[in-house]
Amino acid sequence: MRDYFVIEGGTPLRGEVTPSGNKNAALPVMAAALLTDEPVILHNLPAIQDVATMGKLLAALGVIVEQHSPHTWVLQAREIAPPDAHLGTALFRAIRGSILIAGPLLGRWGRLRIPAPGGDVIGRRRVDTHFLAFRNLGAEVAVRDGMFDVQAAQLRGADFLLDEASVTGTENAVMAAVLAQGTTIIGNAASEPHVQDLCRLLNQMGAQISGIGSNTLVIQGVEKLHGTEFTIGTDYIEVGSYIALAAATRGEILIRQAMPQHLRMILPTMERLGVRAEVRGADLFVGADQPLRIIPDMNNAIPSIADAPWPAFPADLMSISLVLATQSAGVVIFHEKMFESRLYFVDKLIPMGARIVLCDPHRALVYGPSRLHGDEMESPDIRAGMAMLIAALAAEGRSLIHNIRQIDRGYERIEEKLIALGAQIKRYKEQ
Repeated sequence: MRDYFVIEGGTPLRGEVTPSGNKNAALPVMAAALLTDEPVILHNLPAIQDVATMGKLLAALGVIVEQHSPHTWVLQAREIAPPDAHLGTALFRAIRGSILIAGPLLGRWGRLRIPAPGGDVIGRRRVDTHFLAFRNLGAEVAVRDGMFDVQAAQLRGADFLLDEASVTGTENAVMAAVLAQGTTIIGNAASEPHVQDLCRLLNQMGAQISGIGSNTLVIQGVEKLHGTEFTIGTDYIEVGSYIALAAATRGEILIRQAMPQHLRMILPTMERLGVRAEVRGADLFVGADQPLRIIPDMNNAIPSIADAPWPAFPADLMSISLVLATQSAGVVIFHEKMFESRLYFVDKLIPMGARIVLCDPHRALVYGPSRLHGDEMESPDIRAGMAMLIAALAAEGRSLIHNIRQIDRGYERIEEKLIALGAQIKRYKEQ
């Protein structure tokens, strides 16, 4: 049976909230435990479905998986199943992050056989970057019977550019390169906070990676990695979600441990939509007195909000900021450059009263403010699900959101956190 939410909207949310650990850091650091036979202790992992699924996938490989608390896991890949064994396709395709086991398997064992990964339905998500990187490191890659076969007698360092600044592609390339012979230089590398977390973890395990936080990573291969203890950072996408939530509901929220250093592009973009947040040390305060007016470009031109690789505005906040824009006075165009299906969820907002023109798969024009009213919706992906939830909480009347397992994949105990802020939301099971 599938769960769904029933929301009574129109209540300003107030109070304090602490975001969970970065979902996008959790999966690669879990996969990195495959690179050593010693225990890797991970703290601040979010208690979400994607983390649980990655734990099951690692256990299926033979990794010893122990959960000492909801947010602390101990992983030890002392003995694992043959890396060329046929993994359970359903389990592997449950999450996009399953592909992150490829780099560690290749780096430590020199071979792997995996199906294509799964994940959100937000458009084509190519995996070419991963396997091109493996080829640059000396691996042979073939596709047989819908499975990726990768083998390398010995990975060797190389100097190459990724064909796109793929986050998971960068992470896989780094995990394969840390045990390769010689020096690897990866250009056009992704540099998001979760990529930085992975590189710091690997260095604590004995890797030699420099250039962390830049688009060029230099990796000096080592013979062996060891265990370590590591704490991942706050999920800055969840922080951005709470900023939008406070403003859209005309509420007031203090976000604890927000890590403002990861918000340097997010905060100015929110200001363009009429939301000002105050940095208070490690915390962030969003007051109730927001102007909620879209700031036009020079000469009163319609502004555009677009996503791009870090440090630009993140793709995972496009859906959420678009909902916020429906509550701000003015006109703005959203240009989703990275995923051609992400904006299709606006069809769920228009019946609620949002004034949105979907120009094409990549662009949507938003006219605000709109008076939203409750409706029945179904979540197609994690971020659209959260965006719908924000819209429902800002709307007048009752809303139903189905397929909320998508929201659960990315947001820990979301209804509990919202109820603590004053939201009227209940979870039910489909009959």
